[in-house]
Amino acid sequence: MAFELTSSAFSSEEEIPDRYTCEGVDVSPPLSWRDAPEGVQEFALICEDPDAPGGTFAHWLLYNIPATRAELSENVPADPTLPWGGTQGRNDFGNVGYGGPCPPMGSTHRFYFRLYALDEKLNLPPGASRNQLLQEVEDHAIARTGLMGRYGRP
Repeated sequence: MAFELTSSAFSSEEEIPDRYTCEGVDVSPPLSWRDAPEGVQEFALICEDPDAPGGTFAHWLLYNIPATRAELSENVPADPTLPWGGTQGRNDFGNVGYGGPCPPMGSTHRFYFRLYALDEKLNLPPGASRNQLLQEVEDHAIARTGLMGRYGRP
């Protein structure tokens, strides 16, 4: 079996429900994964929009996800550190935690949720930037998987 990321809220390449966007409640969607490789010490998650007018836009940075976890429930709190051990970075809205899809009116964008299996624990403080997280992830990823959803505003 292959390392796989899924959501009970939407299927790969399908529309992300309004609930998880700026048009809805703007909470993070439920995510789950399976068949992580041997040797995982922790996971990191990046959600980003490569179609943003100013270039790739980070919507969610979550790292220090314990290797024992295989899911994130809906509505992960927007706290820098989470009670179960996760740490959140600063998204491109300037906030810690999840910021849902909110493309310009009249356009549909792709939103990639990328999960990385890492061979060691990252030493990043809460509020890290996308670039900081990516640099660490590139050095320690032993596997990656992803889920892409679409969202458009009329």
